Amino acid sequence: MPVIHTHVSVATTPEQRETLKAAYGKAITAVPGKSEGWLMCPFEDDMPIYFGGDDSAPAAYVEVNMLGRSAVPGSVWEELTRQIMDALESTLGIPQDRTYIRYTATSDWGWNGGNF
Repeated sequence: MPVIHTHVSVATTPEQRETLKAAYGKAITAVPGKSEGWLMCPFEDDMPIYFGGDDSAPAAYVEVNMLGRSAVPGSVWEELTRQIMDALESTLGIPQDRTYIRYTATSDWGWNGGNF
């Protein structure tokens, strides 16, 4: 039950969102037991994002949330970070040094009228 919620300071097209969604679908498989089949990808674009007090260049803030009951090795998060940042840079031109990614996991996740 992963969610990759993308906030970017640039406007996006449906084609760019589709490209990112596909890249995220491949990237999420780096996390043991996760797949595109359960991946949700909300996008928020064209929003002001100040990085270091400056909003004159493109920036991104990405939240990766998932159901997780066991520890995930740091190398998995490193790989996921690399793939997400590569996708944002190649698709939207957002520099990796102007991108933050926040990871969270929870043992409580609601879906379809109940919790897992």
